[in-house]
Amino acid sequence: MEKIKNIVLDYGNVIFMIDFMKLKVAFTQLGIENVDEVFGHHGQSALFDDFDKGKIDSAQFRDGIREITKNSALTDSQIDAAWNSLLIGVPKGYHDVLLDLKGKYRTFLLSNNNAIHYAYCMNHIHEQYGVADNEGFFEKTYYSHLVGMRKPDAEIFELVMREQGLNPAETLFVDDSPQHLAMARQLGWHIALCTKEKPLQLILEEFGL
Repeated sequence: MEKIKNIVLDYGNVIFMIDFMKLKVAFTQLGIENVDEVFGHHGQSALFDDFDKGKIDSAQFRDGIREITKNSALTDSQIDAAWNSLLIGVPKGYHDVLLDLKGKYRTFLLSNNNAIHYAYCMNHIHEQYGVADNEGFFEKTYYSHLVGMRKPDAEIFELVMREQGLNPAETLFVDDSPQHLAMARQLGWHIALCTKEKPLQLILEEFGL
């Protein structure tokens, strides 16, 4: 294996912890039936894909939720609270890990995100850690809703490689979604699946980073 020089990290469940079961409960309470068919770790409906890609704004997303629930009386705050319910936070010490990595490697964030979750996450880390956003922890951040494309589509990986001049053989990608990792592997990146049993710090130790 060639020496790793570039590290690309996912955000959710790699840095900022999330809990899909909390969202399932919250969406069920909103009136969404068969939540797993609408939104899940391994796939989601077009409404969520379009929101992730910035094709629709927050108001259109909320209207989409009202259509799914067949409940036009749902308020913006009710929808936002349910949608944000899966967001837990960044464990203590993780930002220090990111700063340490940035000092030794070229590091990038590659996240499927959306306007509502992004606002919540940035507000959360500001309140908890006094930082405005993630820009100081990486050479550059790539959020799906700001670049108009999302994982696992090849185009977003190719965007990062093209803009940053990355050699895939020298690049490690860490994500919690197997389908995202599969695309990165096809493009020649080194990959690592982040799980509760194997968090980011353990992955870095195994790669000697």
